[in-house]
Amino acid sequence: MTHILLVEDDPAIAMSLKVTCKREGWQITWLDNASSVLPMLHSAEAQDLSAIILDVGLPDGDGLSLCQQIRHTPDIDGLKDIPIIFLTARSDEVDRILGLEMGGDDYCAKPFSPRELVARLKAIWRREQLLSQSPTSHTTEANDTANTASSNTMSGQALTFECQSGIWHYQPLNYSLMWQEQKLELSNTERNILLTLLKAPNQVFSREQLLSAVSDYPDHRLARTIDSHIKSIRKQLATVDASIDVIHTHRGLGYALCPA
Repeated sequence: MTHILLVEDDPAIAMSLKVTCKREGWQITWLDNASSVLPMLHSAEAQDLSAIILDVGLPDGDGLSLCQQIRHTPDIDGLKDIPIIFLTARSDEVDRILGLEMGGDDYCAKPFSPRELVARLKAIWRREQLLSQSPTSHTTEANDTANTASSNTMSGQALTFECQSGIWHYQPLNYSLMWQEQKLELSNTERNILLTLLKAPNQVFSREQLLSAVSDYPDHRLARTIDSHIKSIRKQLATVDASIDVIHTHRGLGYALCPA
């Protein structure tokens, strides 16, 4: 059963969301404060979580900082990449950009429709599924046979990409992306941006194209958040090998992976 963690201090909003999610057949765990979140994520109850709905303004803490803690707490096994959708009453574009930069996957501005929130969650999961089903590509001739066989395996098995920067492995079962045999610590959005670039290493993607690739509800006013995500991706790649310029900036155009 799909299990959602809802962190919201307004009982009316929480009840509305609980009713809507239960109609979808989803299990809901509701917390009304920030201090209870990390202990819950360390518990056995959290092992089957599918997503977190996180209010930005909580009575005992900041949802943005809490998201950052979730993304950077090493001992929350398997949950650092969990999709996070922010609920925010803030209309300021800067706050929304900050939420996405801190590791959020999407946001809903209050007031919102519970059905819209459900649709946004489904869109995130659908993109993950599509990424996990995409065939492997950009292999060298010597590895074409093996990689083609891998690409034709059942959904959920690992994908392999080979290009000038080396060999990449993606395991959709635990959303693990590895480069040079080292796991990359990326947010859900950062991982999806990198996978988008990996599937077409010779293509230059504009900020708007990358934003559309990682969101079914792109707000193109926030396209500049892509720059921050690319910076974070580069920082993580540099911890593995700082000598390779994996992502190229094409001034005035966008970004592309190194040539195949």
